[in-house]
Amino acid sequence: MGQSKTILHLSVAASAFLLLACSAETDGRLITDQAQYRAAVQNAQPGDTLTLANGEWVDFEILFTGRGEADNPIKLTAETPGQVVLTGQSNLRLAGEHLEVSGLVFKDGYTPTSEVISFRRNKDDLANNSRVSEVVIDNYNNPERYEVDSWVMMYGKNNRFDHNHLIGKRNKGVTMAVRLNTEASQENRHRIDHNYFGPRPILGSNGGETLRIGTSHFSRTDSYTVVENNYFDRADGELEIISNKSGQNAFKNNTFFESRGTLTMRHGNNNLVENNVFFGNDADHTGGIRVINAGQTIRNNYMEGLKGTRFGGALVVMNGVPNGPINRYDPVIDAEIINNSLINSDNIQLGAGSDEERSGVPENSTFEGNLIYNDDGRDVFTVYDDMSGIAFKDNVLGPQDLPDFTDGFRRQEMALGRLENGLMYPQTGVEAGISRDVTVTTPSMVGPAWYPKVDPNIAFGSGETHQVQPEEGAIFNALKKAAPGDILELSEGDYTVSKLLKIDVPLTIQGRGDVKLSFGRSALFQIEDGGSLQVIGLGVSGKDSPDNAGNSVIRTSPYSMLKNYRLEIIDTEITDLDVNHSFNVVSVAKGTFADDILIRNSKFKNVSGQVLKLNREDDDYGIYNAEYVTIENSEFENIGQELVSFYRGGTDESTFGPHFELHNSTLSNIGSDKRNKSKASLLLHGVQVTNITGNSFSDSKPFVINHTVGEPKTKITENNFTDVKPPQVRELNSILENTAFIEDNTGLNP
Repeated sequence: MGQSKTILHLSVAASAFLLLACSAETDGRLITDQAQYRAAVQNAQPGDTLTLANGEWVDFEILFTGRGEADNPIKLTAETPGQVVLTGQSNLRLAGEHLEVSGLVFKDGYTPTSEVISFRRNKDDLANNSRVSEVVIDNYNNPERYEVDSWVMMYGKNNRFDHNHLIGKRNKGVTMAVRLNTEASQENRHRIDHNYFGPRPILGSNGGETLRIGTSHFSRTDSYTVVENNYFDRADGELEIISNKSGQNAFKNNTFFESRGTLTMRHGNNNLVENNVFFGNDADHTGGIRVINAGQTIRNNYMEGLKGTRFGGALVVMNGVPNGPINRYDPVIDAEIINNSLINSDNIQLGAGSDEERSGVPENSTFEGNLIYNDDGRDVFTVYDDMSGIAFKDNVLGPQDLPDFTDGFRRQEMALGRLENGLMYPQTGVEAGISRDVTVTTPSMVGPAWYPKVDPNIAFGSGETHQVQPEEGAIFNALKKAAPGDILELSEGDYTVSKLLKIDVPLTIQGRGDVKLSFGRSALFQIEDGGSLQVIGLGVSGKDSPDNAGNSVIRTSPYSMLKNYRLEIIDTEITDLDVNHSFNVVSVAKGTFADDILIRNSKFKNVSGQVLKLNREDDDYGIYNAEYVTIENSEFENIGQELVSFYRGGTDESTFGPHFELHNSTLSNIGSDKRNKSKASLLLHGVQVTNITGNSFSDSKPFVINHTVGEPKTKITENNFTDVKPPQVRELNSILENTAFIEDNTGLNP
């Protein structure tokens, strides 16, 4: 909201008197511009309410200071909750005593500093005994994906952050954190409750935590922060959903819905994790609780349908570094893991991370009264080291066999049923697992009631269908009118595309009958920020493309993209990408990230470059260009360079991907171009999960697969090779064991 244009002709003395009178009566007074706000806050007294007028406030850096009283706080609020929108480069700083903020929305912009909401003015002027409630931060992101900022930073003491709505943190940086970097912010006794932490997409690097309490430098300092009754909805940023890095904190009655990663006791001692509920619904990499350090109590928690592995399992007890530095893993000592329920969850990891450095096994710990039930009866335990330091007692298993490393389990037949609180319990007579009186936090209990919780994902084909005829400019013109989820159905015929087709919403382009496209630009499609593309039933030729090196059929924006995208190529034939060298099917730019890339039932012939060029993040920072890449039931012939070049560098362990699958496809003459520096038909570097099954390879260069970090799983099975050398699977990190599984293949040349 801009400055008022009304000019009042007053004497200097009269103006001063009027300003003082208005400032003294701030309670209920409507503030309509930034100058008015600054005058009002300067003179606010205990019990006053500063009310911002409805509308957009552009580039408004709010400094809210004052000294309220326990029964008479100074309040900053909206004329109508949800109708005061902070846009552009706006933010909020609180400093003083007994301040309360409510009703504001941050949207369509990003903070000009490193924080959107900060409980301090500067390092010496903090907020204490203050509250931020019913505030929304919705996709308020720096446009540069790997530029770091945070949405909420809590400093000071005795502050509360409650009933807020945070959704769509896309750039690097923790969504919310509690800082302990000065004595004035330690032993703070903050409360974080009833907040909606909405979907946070996969970042594709470290730095995507949703909530962090402390930092490594102050990890042996106590915080006494309570995190309770929050709802974490698909908080997928990285391995650690919550990263606890301080002591004496409590995490109670929080719900984690289909969130990749774990509630992690990364640093700090004597923390409580109690009555939390994890619903994985069999989503990939959904995890539960990871236990590290001393004095942790993990009690009465519920984990169902969690599919995470390794550090992201349903329940993970780590090995630590004996007498290690403050930023490493401390050994688990005096842990109590009691009365938790793990239902249809895949992995309990004990001694995880065990290696030459992380040699400190758990000590003086208890694992008692836990219920572990899987319908399929499979063994869920992986034991990496000596677990004699954990006393296992009175734990109950369902149909699975008893583990062989302890006698602290008994097998008991049972039937489970779901009670009114939404959790599964066995019939009476089974005395183990979570109690029956737990109240599960649901979406209706969290966030402001006036702000809707909308699913951010728009499915392909969910919108309207638009018919397109084979006329000049028809596809380009149809794109300008398309809405998210729409389908452009191309009628049979030949289309010559003279303009770059920019895709800035999720869109399907589908052929009906025999549809052929040629294009006269260096690319046919360009996926812009916010766009995703599904192509079905097209025939694409590069024969009319310019005689340039480095053309592509589909490319991302050449600039960093904040939003993740999806790409699907289905029932499509792409040919004649050979007017010059390095003509790729798909090329991506640095700072872009695909959630999924799928090629299915498609054909590719005479391509001088690569089919998928996913190797632009080559700085070894642990960043990569795509999470899931799947190729199935497709044919590839005469591909000059690698079929796929997929790169994830560095040795950071904070991500789950990349993932690569190649199934039931035929590949002939792949990788023979002299410009193919890798001399490989397939180059996978740092990929965490690889599955190459049921394919036929002939007259091609070998695979090159480089293991660099984590516990990579590589399976190359039931393929047929003709005139192809064996795959080269290399361990480039000396601490890694070779986990490649190469079996039941035929025709490999030595």
